[in-house]
Amino acid sequence: MPTYAAQGKVTAVEAETIIFRPTGTVYALELVAPDGYAGPIDAPVQLVIKATARKAYTVPSGGLFVTPIVGTPRVVQGRVKHIADGTLTLNCGMMVTVSLPPESHAIDLARGEIAVGSLVNAVLQPGASYEVKA
Repeated sequence: MPTYAAQGKVTAVEAETIIFRPTGTVYALELVAPDGYAGPIDAPVQLVIKATARKAYTVPSGGLFVTPIVGTPRVVQGRVKHIADGTLTLNCGMMVTVSLPPESHAIDLARGEIAVGSLVNAVLQPGASYEVKA
C-alpha cells in the first residue's frame, strides 16, 4: 500500500502526545505518541496520520474536514485517495489513513460503495496516532 503523509509542523511534545499543525490549515491535532517523538519541533515534517473508524458512511456532498479543529480528531471527511485491505487513505485537507471497522453494520453505504474518489465520513475511535515518514 502506498504511504500518503501529511505535511506540517510538530509544535509541542507532551508525555504521550504531540500537537501537529498541518500545512495550509488552522488545525492543531493532538496525536498519540506512545514511543515518544524525537523529530524536529517547529520545522517541516511529514507524518502518516492513522486512525480507526468506529463508523463510516458514504456521503453525497460536503467539504473535506477534521473535527474538532483543535484537539484529538473525532470525525474526518474526505475523498478516498487509496483503498486496500480495509484501510482508506482520505484527503481531508491533509492525508489521513483510516482503518475501517470490521463489523459490516458499522459501514453505511447509502451513497454507494466506497471507491477511489468517493466522499467518506468516518467517526473515529479515540487515539489517532502517527508515523514519521522517512
